[in-house]
Amino acid sequence: MLLLAIETSCDETSVAVLRDGCVLANEVSSQIKLHEEYGGVVPELASREHLRNLMPVARQSLGQADVAPGELDAIAATRGPGLPGALLVGLRAAQGLAFALAKPFIGIHHHEAHLYSPWIGGEPLSLSLDDFQPNVSLIVSGGHTMLVHVAAPLEHRVLGGTVDDAAGECFDKAAKLIGLPYPGGPELDRLANEGDGSAHKFPRPMMRDDSHDFSFSGLKTSVRYFIRDNPSVLEDGQRLRNLCAGVQAAIVEVLVAKTIRAAKKLGVKYVTASGGVTCNSGLRAALGAACERESFVLRLANPTLCTDNAAMVGMIAHMHLAKGTAATSLDAEIVPGWKLAESAVC
Repeated sequence: MLLLAIETSCDETSVAVLRDGCVLANEVSSQIKLHEEYGGVVPELASREHLRNLMPVARQSLGQADVAPGELDAIAATRGPGLPGALLVGLRAAQGLAFALAKPFIGIHHHEAHLYSPWIGGEPLSLSLDDFQPNVSLIVSGGHTMLVHVAAPLEHRVLGGTVDDAAGECFDKAAKLIGLPYPGGPELDRLANEGDGSAHKFPRPMMRDDSHDFSFSGLKTSVRYFIRDNPSVLEDGQRLRNLCAGVQAAIVEVLVAKTIRAAKKLGVKYVTASGGVTCNSGLRAALGAACERESFVLRLANPTLCTDNAAMVGMIAHMHLAKGTAATSLDAEIVPGWKLAESAVC
């Protein structure tokens, strides 16, 4: 089966082509340069850029896969959550293509696409569930931070999520307060690697809370007040690096502690992590160390699949088609994020 997938939930325009679950092409056009001037994603500009980029990216992906549109057997696209205007560009384009070709359309939940990306690997990229085990999965990005219990493929339950700001937003906003260039998260990570995380002790929000929820708005506020009261820290290279390390240490400690606690509580042996923040070197190292200490098997999404991409969207569409659980209605609309105890039904 040949399947084309589209992802436009935020600021990456991505189109992938898959054959029987193997990725033939996965093209991504980033908007970082466009939004750099504003220090963050501007929704209206993101939507316009998707309109400008989608067709060229689709042609490039089809060309790389050496596939003509008429050969496609199904079309998939992210249907949420995300920026509504941005989502509509990819969703409506995919639905229009499916209608024109008289092929099935599969709307994919963005969280679900991230959820199974740690199981994608190899060359060419493909989804391998041969060694699948029940796991606790951490999905952590600029817009989402959540823990999910995955009992079996396409059988999962949300344990907890953000009550205010996601971890990725805290990274980016703290970086902006510090004065780092956009996107701030990766730059903060780079500087944190050269700093002392114990030099500045920032709060660990909800870390001792028995719930599986996350809150990072208070940490962001704490960083703001610290900089207000200690403006000279931004003018000293090592103190600045220590500040970045302190912020990163606080976020990472909360993420790791809650993930390990959930895995212990549910008695699983596997832990997985995905989403853009999973590229953070501090998180990857700390989660790896914690899992080794507690005898958990850790699977991290490949860094190339942590940020938004159409390959993971197409992979989940292929899973649903193979299992017969794909909703193929052309009337699919944008859906919100998962709520507590919500299942895989999207």
